[in-house]
Amino acid sequence: MTHRLDSAVRRAIRTTAARAAVMGVIAGALALACSHAHADEARSAFRPCIDPSNLPFANEHGEGFENRIAELFAKQLGLPVQSYAFPQRMNFIRNTLRYRLPGEDYRCDVVMSIPVGFEQAAATKAYYRSTYALVFPKGTALDAVRTGTDLFALPPDVRNRLHIGIYDKSPASHWLVKHGMEAQAKPYPILSPDPDYSPGDIIEKDLVQGKIDAVIVWGPIAGFYAKRVLSTPLQVVPLASEPGVKFDYAIAMGVRYGEPEWKATIEKLIADNQRAIDGILRDYGVPLVDEHGQPLPAQASRP
Repeated sequence: MTHRLDSAVRRAIRTTAARAAVMGVIAGALALACSHAHADEARSAFRPCIDPSNLPFANEHGEGFENRIAELFAKQLGLPVQSYAFPQRMNFIRNTLRYRLPGEDYRCDVVMSIPVGFEQAAATKAYYRSTYALVFPKGTALDAVRTGTDLFALPPDVRNRLHIGIYDKSPASHWLVKHGMEAQAKPYPILSPDPDYSPGDIIEKDLVQGKIDAVIVWGPIAGFYAKRVLSTPLQVVPLASEPGVKFDYAIAMGVRYGEPEWKATIEKLIADNQRAIDGILRDYGVPLVDEHGQPLPAQASRP
């Protein structure tokens, strides 16, 4: 997720440095006080903070699943959707959810996807859990692979010829190293200076064109782009976490600290609309897993 979701997942498990400066503490207290005041005001729109070009999550044309969930919530609240778009690179939260000029309102009120435990915003309850997935063209030597274990059980002559695309510093890189397949990994940078770059290019371009034999990417990216490619049938294999490698993550929404009423509103919207949310995610091919990382049946939904 640029800071795309891969980057957000990594950042979610980092610990932030302690604030030592007294002025920093005072500034934080003032920000919380302002947030409390804003939380009590009537809202004239449902205002998500989105990336302008980051499918399947969101874009400026309202084509991502975050856009659709925002529309669902806004309808329930009787409000219009007013998105604020900013590229999801470094300091996304600072430049969206927490940004306002003196005398002005905040630009947006909710980030539609953050990992549970993310420290830069107050996370709601999780609204879905997904996992990294292996994607490869059907009709190849990988056809028998249905789990991560199957990949490592391939005959050595087949396994050693593979070129597997991964994003640098992702769980996939640690996983391949752990199992002695670092030579088969082809790293791609997660951050790109190109605003039109898509995390799905690794699938839609390099995988389909045969430059690599398989890819390992975050589940929503895997499922969406594998479904969107029509020229080459692709297989998506969700990967299970194992000791030393975590693949599955719970994803929440994020609001500003100091706005408990707004957070409670979002959490109620999640709870009341969980089945509809799951349906939207499935429309986009998102592989959903339970709290143990096990794939949910195609029609299953959490209460």
